[in-house]
Amino acid sequence: MRLKNLEINGFKSFSKKTTLEFESPIVSIVGPNGSGKSNVVEAIRFVLGEQSMKSMRGKAGLDLIFKGSKKLPAGSRASVTIYFNNKDKIFKLSNENGENINLNYDIISISREVYSDGLNKYVLNGGEVRLKDINNLLASVNIGSSGHHIISQGEADRILNASSKDRREMIEDALGLKIYQYKIKDAERKLERTTNNMKEVFLLRKENAPHINFLKKQVEKFEKAKEMKVDLLNFYNEYLKKESVYLEKEKHTLGVEKNKILNEITEINQKISSVEEENPAAENKNNEELRNLENKLREIRNVKGELDRKLGRIEGMIEMEERQKEKPVKSENISIHREEAENFLKEINEYLEEAIYMDVLENIAPILGKVKDIVNRFARNFGEETQPNNFSNQGQIEGLKSTQNEILTEVDKIKIEENKILDSIEKIKEKISKEIEDRHEGEKEKFTWRVRHQELSSSLQLISVKEENIKRENENFENEIKEGGALIGGDIFSYKNFEFEGMPDRNNQEEMRRKIERIKIKLEDAGALGGSEILKEFEETTERDRFLAKEMEDLETSINSLRVLMTDLKEKIDIEFKDGIKKINVQFQELFALMFGGGTAHLSVIVESRKIKNEEDGESNPEEDKNIPLEQGIEIGVSLPHKKVKELHSLSGGERSLTSIALLFAMSQVNPPPFLVLDETDAALDEANSRKYGDMLEKLSKRSQLIVVTHNRETMSRAGVLYGVTIGADGASKLLSVKFDEATAIAK
Repeated sequence: MRLKNLEINGFKSFSKKTTLEFESPIVSIVGPNGSGKSNVVEAIRFVLGEQSMKSMRGKAGLDLIFKGSKKLPAGSRASVTIYFNNKDKIFKLSNENGENINLNYDIISISREVYSDGLNKYVLNGGEVRLKDINNLLASVNIGSSGHHIISQGEADRILNASSKDRREMIEDALGLKIYQYKIKDAERKLERTTNNMKEVFLLRKENAPHINFLKKQVEKFEKAKEMKVDLLNFYNEYLKKESVYLEKEKHTLGVEKNKILNEITEINQKISSVEEENPAAENKNNEELRNLENKLREIRNVKGELDRKLGRIEGMIEMEERQKEKPVKSENISIHREEAENFLKEINEYLEEAIYMDVLENIAPILGKVKDIVNRFARNFGEETQPNNFSNQGQIEGLKSTQNEILTEVDKIKIEENKILDSIEKIKEKISKEIEDRHEGEKEKFTWRVRHQELSSSLQLISVKEENIKRENENFENEIKEGGALIGGDIFSYKNFEFEGMPDRNNQEEMRRKIERIKIKLEDAGALGGSEILKEFEETTERDRFLAKEMEDLETSINSLRVLMTDLKEKIDIEFKDGIKKINVQFQELFALMFGGGTAHLSVIVESRKIKNEEDGESNPEEDKNIPLEQGIEIGVSLPHKKVKELHSLSGGERSLTSIALLFAMSQVNPPPFLVLDETDAALDEANSRKYGDMLEKLSKRSQLIVVTHNRETMSRAGVLYGVTIGADGASKLLSVKFDEATAIAK
């Protein structure tokens, strides 16, 4: 028993997961028309890799998915999984290199899923694989892509209607020769790729041949140029050594002269800076002192002015007090003299103006206190109704006169201090005048230093020009070393060990440089420039050519091996095919006689020649026909008992059906597949032939499992398990099963 289970989920009319177990050699599937029993057969086709939507009664992948019903929603995908027994490890699978892949599984499961967008997925034991892998796996157990193991209603006589070439392919598939065909196709693809690779390698060698010849000539020139390089090296040693000595000497001389000038310039700058720093410092100091004295003078004069204002106010107050002393006071109204009122207002306004122009708040408070005293005093003098006290007024007058004397004394002191400050200011001004005269003398000296500084700067610029020339000559020297290094390599630095006497002569150096240039031009003409690269390229190119030649040998060996393999496979197919035809004929004759009660039937190999007609006149060319390969096909010959009918097209429908069934069963007996699916192949049989058909089923079931879709009672009676398919109330197919052994035991 090879086939174990079949799981259907969302495929066509099966909306939910449905499992069929194949525990009997013959399993029969029955049910009314339209119940979905043929969908089981199509599910098997689907999971085994069928690509024709027409054979599964659909136009696209979407047609294979459950479309839904009034009670069930439509599905988004359909999946079918089939399980095989692999305890004997009969299933084989190989990779692109022909190496077998380990399939150490007791159960082999193959799944196929289709989605609403038409995408298909193939899964082998849980891992996603290609359709090609599924086909190769099934071919190892005689389940080929021709579908000879699945015979559906209306296709029973397909092998009779097929062309002789297609009929041969179907028989090769049934004989298990398809695996060799796959290997031949793989070998043909490899042969084509190898042939193309060989052509590419040949073209590469052909393209490289002129370049190799060119490089070879360049290498010969390079070898000849080596002699000139020896002369060039000798010239370079002398020229570069003398040039390096000259440059070093010039650099040293200019460096000493430049340092001398820079030191003198530094000294002059220091002298100029000292003069510029001394005079402004002394001048700034005197000016600062003069400003301080002038500020102090302003402060003293401000104080003096303040004292003068106070003295004026005191004098006014004394005068007012004296007049007040002589003036009688009335009891109700107070009479104030106009001059006194004006003095009072004047004094108040002066203090207020002084407070307005004050910047510091602390200086404003004393002024406001003075204003308050003036107002209080005014109120005391004119705000009381009592009679004036001559003694009290006399005391106030004396106090004011005392304050007046103190202020006069302070004013005298300030005048003395003011005169001292004026004397100091005059002395500072004289000192500043003297310093200005001294500064004029320093400017004359500084001018002399600046003239010398300008002379030194001009000399320094001249040295810079010489340094630029030396720098340019040094760059030329380094470039010459680089160019020489490109020609003669690291030997260019051997000039450092060259010795000579005396000093280098610039004229001789120029003549030497011209000789070097002439040799370099000759080397360029000889192709010596980049000679090492050319030599390296020549070696790499020749090595590449040798590699390509070796690769061509390997490819040619591979092509011969592939051709031998293809020849061996074709011979093996031819031998096994002819041997298989003989075995099929034995079974075909036996089954045909059983079905028809006698007669003969056989298969014969025929050779068909293909002729190509001339496109212009429609005639063939015999010389060209010799190179056209011949094709082998299969012809079916039958002879019915008691009839003279020997041509297939002369058979009736029932006779064709019996003949095709006999042939298909005969094919399956020679190299039996694990299972056969028969979808109502007995529909056209009468009762007598149905019994013969049932006998053949039992005979076939000894070597292959049979899944039979039928309406025939005789066929049903030969099954061990009967699956009934029906449409449920929800509009989806449902499955019922009956095991006849158990049913018989229960019936007894």
